[in-house]
Amino acid sequence: MSEIPTSHPSSDLRWMVLTAPLLALVGSLLLTGSAAVWVAKRPVFDWRLIRIDGDVERNSLATLRANALPNLRGNFLTLDLQRARQAFEAVPWVRHARVQRVWPGQLRVTLEEHRPVAYWDGRGDWGEAAPERALLNSYGEVFQANLGDVEDEALPVLAGPQGTAPKVQQLWQQLQAVSQPLGERVVRLELTGRGSWRLAWEGGAQVELGRGEPQELTTRYRRFAEHSLAVARRLQTQVASADLRHAEGYALKLAGVTVNPNLKSNKRKP
Repeated sequence: MSEIPTSHPSSDLRWMVLTAPLLALVGSLLLTGSAAVWVAKRPVFDWRLIRIDGDVERNSLATLRANALPNLRGNFLTLDLQRARQAFEAVPWVRHARVQRVWPGQLRVTLEEHRPVAYWDGRGDWGEAAPERALLNSYGEVFQANLGDVEDEALPVLAGPQGTAPKVQQLWQQLQAVSQPLGERVVRLELTGRGSWRLAWEGGAQVELGRGEPQELTTRYRRFAEHSLAVARRLQTQVASADLRHAEGYALKLAGVTVNPNLKSNKRKP
C-alpha cells in the first residue's frame, strides 16, 4: 500500500501570493507619479508668454501684471485654470476672463471689461448725501471700480433697494428713450423702499412717478412729458417739479409761474 503525501501552503505564503500583484501595482503607480511630478517641474514647461486679448481700455498691462500675475501658481502643466480665471476677474474693471493653455508655454487670456452705464446708489435716499457709490454695467450688474475713471462721462444716478438694479436700469432706459426726443435727460431715477418711483431731469425738475408696472409708468410719463414741456416752452420757462400720482391728471409747477388761490374775480357785480 502506497501513500501519496499532500502539502498545504501556509497562510503567510498564500497572502504573499495574493498581494504581490497589488504591491507591484502600487509601486508602479508611485514610480509613475514621482516621474510625472519630476517631468512637470522641468523648465521646458515654464511659461514663455502670457498673451492678453479682448478689452484692455480700462486696464493697462502694468495693472494686470501687478494685480493678476502674483496670484498665478504653476506652469503649463500644473496651473489651475479656474483659479487663474478668478485672479484676472479680481482685477478692477474686468467682468469676465477666459484663460487657455496654448502649446508651447503660452497662456492666452481674453478679457471682457465692464461697460458702465450709470452710478448705482444702493441706499436710494433721495436728497441726502450719497454714500460711496458703485457702478452699474450694461448687464444690470453692480460693480466696484475707481469712480475717477468715469468722472467725465456724465453718467446718470440710479438708486433702489438691494437686488433691484436690473429693474431700475430697464425703466431708466425706457424713460430716457421718451425724454431724448423732447430735449430732456433723466439724470436720476430712484425706486424707493415702498415701491414708488421718482426721477430728476438734467434741467433740475423733480418728478414723482408713483407706483406701477414699467409699461404703465412709461405711458404715464410720456403723456406728462410731451404736454408739460410744450407748456413750458410756450410760457418760456422750465418745469420745476411735477407729481404724477393723481388718478385724473398731474400736478405741475413751472419755474417763475405761480397761482394765487386768493385772486378775486374781475366780474362786475350787477
